[in-house]
Order: sequence, then structure tokens, then C-alpha cells
Amino acid sequence: MRLVFGFVLLLGLGLAGFAVYMAKGYIEANEAELARERANRSQIVPTAEVFVTARAIRYGDKLTKEDVKKVRWPLEGIPEGAFTEEETLFPPGQDPRTVLRAMEPGEALMSVKLTQPGQDAGVGSKLSPGMRAFAIRVDVASGVSGFLRPGDRVDVYWTGTAASASGGAREITKLIQPAIKVIAIDQSADEDRSAPSVARTVTVEVSPVEVAKLAQAQATGRLQLSLVGASEEGTYEAVEVNQRELLGIEEEVVVEKEEERVCTITTRKGAETIKVPVPCTD
Repeated sequence: MRLVFGFVLLLGLGLAGFAVYMAKGYIEANEAELARERANRSQIVPTAEVFVTARAIRYGDKLTKEDVKKVRWPLEGIPEGAFTEEETLFPPGQDPRTVLRAMEPGEALMSVKLTQPGQDAGVGSKLSPGMRAFAIRVDVASGVSGFLRPGDRVDVYWTGTAASASGGAREITKLIQPAIKVIAIDQSADEDRSAPSVARTVTVEVSPVEVAKLAQAQATGRLQLSLVGASEEGTYEAVEVNQRELLGIEEEVVVEKEEERVCTITTRKGAETIKVPVPCTD
């Protein structure tokens, strides 16, 4: 009897130990799985739905609902001005927007790439608040050989006759407007045009005061455009060159000498006249 009792006790202890071992393994596996889940959850990037193009669209196209689709976009990487609500992109009861820039499939739709609802893709849609459009007459030379495109920046130089400090007139060339934005070439505001063409007018974006300056400059002299590099930034110094500076001719300054006063006393001795120098007292 004692032998049977001892055997049952040993068997019970063995089963208890095995149960503890299995429970420990299960708990450890469960904790490892929970740790993996927490790690995966921390790596999940929060997203939001953003409207993108469903096909290639070009400048001047009317944007329709068939041209767009919604995709999940990383929340921190959503571009500024992107559309996330259909009511904002397609306001009820209003005409569609017009495309201002060519876009390939999958590009995020942003407000800078589209006009306001019902607005055409004309020059007016490209003007910043408070700015005006001014057309400058150009030819193949003054228009940078036809290589200008809407969106470029140009310096405007004026060549004409101006009064000099001495009262005469001289011809000068002067930088009058640095780095102003081109918004149209002739009648086209398409920034995606790539073929060079000789333009007759270049329309720029300037303030009302700058419009008056350019109008005065265009009426009194010749305007020349100079293309500014796309990556160039910074301040601009005053630039003015006249013909003498161009040819390296130094202007002579004539200084008139004041004649020295001579005071004399005149005396007569018969028919002889004698002049004696004396200090001037007045």
C-alpha cells in the first residue's frame, strides 16, 4: 500500500511540474507575442485620405471626378494645400476647376496647381494678391532669344538718355527691376511649354508702383530682359553703366584758378608814368 501511495505521489508531483513548465512556456510565448505587437503598432505610420490624379492631365484641362481618386497618404507628409475633402475639391453647384500645371498619374492635387472653381487658366488666375500684370514689348534679342517660359524670373534693364550732374545728357543702361516673375509669353500662361519661340510680349507680375515705373521706362527708352537662374536667391545691388564707363574714359575735371589781384600806386614824373606795387587793403 505504501509503495502504491509513493508511486501516486511521485506521479502527481511529476504532472504538477510538467503543468508548471507548460504554463510558463505559454506565458512567455504570450508575452513575446504582445511585445511584438506593441513594436509593430509603434511602427505604424498614421495616414489620411488625399485626392491624387487618376490619369495624366495637362494645362487647361477641366478637372472632373473621373480624373481623381483617393489614396492613403502619410499624415506628416501631406503637401500643403492638398485636398482631403470632396466638397472642397468639387464644391456643390459650382463649375469645375481648371488645371494650371501638368500632372502625372498619382500626383497629389494641390491648390497651387488648380484654379478656383469655375475660373479659367488665364493670366488672372496666376496673379498673387495685390499684384498686377504688365506686358513688356520684346524681340528676339531683348526677349532672351525666345527661351523664356512662364514661371521664370527676369531682370529688367533700361537704356535711355538721362541728365548728368554737369547739366548735359548722357545715355545710360540701368537695372530698374530685379528678379520679377514672368507669368505669360504672348497669350500663353502654360508653364509646361518647352519649345522656344520668339515672343512679341512678355507679361510679368509686379506691384502697382512697379507698373508705373515700367510704363515710364518703356515710354522713354529701351527695355532689355535678362534671365535669372532658377536657384538664385539674394539681394541685388544698384547697376548703372554709361558710355564713358563702358569705354574706360575718365572724365576730366577743369578747375578754374582765381586770378591774383595786384594793387599799385601810379605816380607821374613829367611825361613818365610809374606804377609801384603795394599790398591790397580791401
